[in-house]
Amino acid sequence: MSGTTLETLEQYQAALAAHPRLMLFKHSPICPTSATAHREWSAFVSGHPDVPCFIVDVIEARPLARGLAEKCGVTHQSPQALLFEQGQVSWHASHWDITADTLKQAWGTTQQSPTEGA
Repeated sequence: MSGTTLETLEQYQAALAAHPRLMLFKHSPICPTSATAHREWSAFVSGHPDVPCFIVDVIEARPLARGLAEKCGVTHQSPQALLFEQGQVSWHASHWDITADTLKQAWGTTQQSPTEGA
């Protein structure tokens, strides 16, 4: 499992509204670097079934992929992982910096909201 696929800005906004903290991965299915990052992402998702994880295919959902950069203020890259807390990006990484360990560290070391786990 790689997480829930998002295809529209409306789905992205609904995910932010539903989860105080979430991880999002932007992925190109035709890029070898993205394929490596996707394996790392999948390992993180498999090892953390309680973490709300979402994925965006940057080719199939190009308007969403580009719109995310505008909405969250982080320059678009692919592959790219973003951690959102209370609707804001608190951490992000791209390309070879996306590993299961960096994702785990980012999730574990950021500030948890008071409603997390409620």
